[in-house]
Amino acid sequence: MNKTKLIYFFCSICFFSVINGYAQEKKEVEIKYSGFLTTDEENYPGARILTRDESQQVHIAHESIDLWCDRAIHYGKENFIEAYGNVKMKQADTVSMTSKYIEYSGITQLALARGEVVLKDPQTTVSSDTIYFDRLKQEAFYRSGGTVVKDTTVTITSKIGRHYMQENKFKFVENVVLVNDSSTIKSNYFDYYSDTGHAYLFGPSTITTPESKTYCEKGFYDTENEIGYALKNARIEYNNRIIEGDSLYMDNNKNFASASNNIKVTDTLNHSIIKGHYAEVYKGEEKDSVFITKRALAITVQENDSIYMHADKIMVTGKPENRIIRAYYNARIYKSDLSGKADSIHSNQKTGLTKLINLNKFSSSDKFAVTRKPILWNLENQMTGDTIHLISNPDSEKIDSLLVFENAFIISKDTISKTGFNQIYGMRLKGLFNDQNKLRQVDITQNAESIFYARNDKQELIGIDKAKSGSISILFDEEGIEEYTRLNQIDGTLTPESQFQEKDKLLRGFDWREEERLNSVEDLFKDDPPLKLPIIKGLEDYVPQDAFFDEDMLERIESAGQISPSLINESIIASKQSNLLKFPDDFKSNVWHKKGIFVSSTNETAPNGDLIKQKIKSNNDNSSYRCIIQTINKTNGKFEFSVWLKGKGDLVLKLQEEGGDYTNYKNKKITLTKVWKKYSLISEKEHDKNKLRAVIIGIDKTDDFVIWNPTLIHLID
Repeated sequence: MNKTKLIYFFCSICFFSVINGYAQEKKEVEIKYSGFLTTDEENYPGARILTRDESQQVHIAHESIDLWCDRAIHYGKENFIEAYGNVKMKQADTVSMTSKYIEYSGITQLALARGEVVLKDPQTTVSSDTIYFDRLKQEAFYRSGGTVVKDTTVTITSKIGRHYMQENKFKFVENVVLVNDSSTIKSNYFDYYSDTGHAYLFGPSTITTPESKTYCEKGFYDTENEIGYALKNARIEYNNRIIEGDSLYMDNNKNFASASNNIKVTDTLNHSIIKGHYAEVYKGEEKDSVFITKRALAITVQENDSIYMHADKIMVTGKPENRIIRAYYNARIYKSDLSGKADSIHSNQKTGLTKLINLNKFSSSDKFAVTRKPILWNLENQMTGDTIHLISNPDSEKIDSLLVFENAFIISKDTISKTGFNQIYGMRLKGLFNDQNKLRQVDITQNAESIFYARNDKQELIGIDKAKSGSISILFDEEGIEEYTRLNQIDGTLTPESQFQEKDKLLRGFDWREEERLNSVEDLFKDDPPLKLPIIKGLEDYVPQDAFFDEDMLERIESAGQISPSLINESIIASKQSNLLKFPDDFKSNVWHKKGIFVSSTNETAPNGDLIKQKIKSNNDNSSYRCIIQTINKTNGKFEFSVWLKGKGDLVLKLQEEGGDYTNYKNKKITLTKVWKKYSLISEKEHDKNKLRAVIIGIDKTDDFVIWNPTLIHLID
């Protein structure tokens, strides 16, 4: 270092020592080190230019932060720094930020970083092209796209992100994607706690794992333990199944899910649907099952006629190509041409075998044993037995045959008299169906007994045929029994009805259960007790984040003076995007109603550095009512009206009803100054049919002022 440089550097250090003593008292930015100090009044009026030397970077400190850079512009009066080149900011031992450029105000304690920005705390790393860091609130914000990485295991990208450092919380908005080793989450509104890995999803959202995909519009997911729940239009898709319900719980570690209220499980491969109000699902390779209760209903969807099955509980097990449905306790089955009841019904969707089973817990002496026997109705025929098998063709979706084991009993009412019953009893029954799913042939074997109402060709009753035989074969037509054949007949008589005793008209074990017959899908539930669904507490509704550039920050920016037009400009971009006012900076437009004032030309500089070419002045008349008004097509809600003003006069800002009694929802009296200041008011509008209007009133004929960026925001939006 030459002598001139040493002297200059020594003087600089002495100068900054004086400044530092003052800075500690006034909390001014402190220059810890600078290799060179110069000025450039033409380009940086009132500022000092600090440049690194070969030994180290420029070092700046303020209120527990340190900042290093290659070059800095120091505005001493404004207590403001612009730092360029390899910039690093460090807050104690917890937060650090690197970038190509940082501007920092010692008054607002707000930092704006641009160019390959990386913000780190002990748990996360935030990267973006631009990051705003509010040291007073310990919040960081980006809105041009960013990435958050937690412990190298979790990566989150979004267009907008807000980091609440003291709460270890992030709020992400728009195109949010979280990726970790086990899942990918996508949402538009997403709250995330970095210390726990808890994520809250709002709006259309998906959670995708190798085994499943969950959709919801409100939900929670523990990204570390892989558990969560989904609400509002929630569904889980896996292995050709779709689970839907008011509330879904998932444990992806165990491949388990449960659901409550208005549940629907769709099997897209087997064309079946299960409904109910509580369900448990295992969706792994080793265990694949669905258990559902509370008005449980299984539907096998067929092209012409679906099959419905209802019971207290329904369980579906097996791989997609070999699914078995088990309905137990008060099980019922219905299709348009066939219905039945049993204690338990099992259906194999691969083989087409459906079993109606009588539970062992009911003995023959049990008073419920008769009514609990499995029963089927087809057309005019009632069939009962200890066990009933229905065999269907899985390809044609038609019933092929029927088997009844032990105590087979078939009954049909005599189609003419409507008082007598045709009856067949035996140990076993085999029935065959035609192409219209109507019972065509029945064969009963072993100890067959029968009673038939025999008629001639004119359908006249010729007697009652009662007999015993080894077996009986019967053909049915549209009108009932077409013909019957007995094999190995033991005895038999054809007796005129007048000579037939009433006690002999019914076979032993006769039980006509027509009142139990199911004639519609609704009849499946007619004996169920009333069902009261639980109230799902769920999650709180989404709370939009407050504006990063809120009133508190804008007051800090204003108190700091015109030190950073770019910061003020950034603060209004979001509000412009949702501003309900049309032509907010063109007061000559007809959307602005003007009375007692005129718009003149001017050349003023707005708070963000833009040029303002319009100025408001009073007419030189004796008008007692001067105002500027814009009406908005909103009839209710909560609104914020804000505007930047500068000039001379006492004004009143209003949110007011358009029409009716012109209710004033909120007034704010203000006195203008020669410097820019932002004024705002917030109010609720009553729920009526009248529109809302934003008003500036109380303008005196001597008033003269400039308006910039009037904004009306619907806070609910």
